[in-house]
Amino acid sequence: MRELDVLGVRVEMPTNNPIVLLRERGGERYLPIWIGAPEATAIAYAQQGVEPPRPLTHDLMKNLLDALGHTLTEVRIVALTDNIYFASLVVDGGLEISARSSDAIALALRTGSPILVEDSLLDEAGVAITPDEDDEVERFREFLDHVTPEDFEKGGEPPP
Repeated sequence: MRELDVLGVRVEMPTNNPIVLLRERGGERYLPIWIGAPEATAIAYAQQGVEPPRPLTHDLMKNLLDALGHTLTEVRIVALTDNIYFASLVVDGGLEISARSSDAIALALRTGSPILVEDSLLDEAGVAITPDEDDEVERFREFLDHVTPEDFEKGGEPPP
């Protein structure tokens, strides 16, 4: 398994579909995952350290784990079937719970848990960025520096 870092979320044009971009730690491959707007907001909130006045769903999940004395050991992205990613939450080092990849990523960011991907899945769905494409990655990073969670709410427009 390979560890992934979350680069951030953006809105893909012209479809306006949110996407979370993960990068292989110590490697050159990226894993793009299309997600829903609420999950995009949850991921963006976690990355920006935004604490809502009341817990959102992923905050509640973290609070439940903490209150019950359990630890999210890691998140695993384990399969891709019909363009849908499947993930597992590994609790206390052994218990595996099936989850949507977007929810798993949002929870991992809140708990500081590593995000892992099966090697075969990264081989299948990972995208290698060549040096010529570094400009596109840099534009994406610049976008991430200026995007806000509100950009993913219904009707919100992402920054240019």
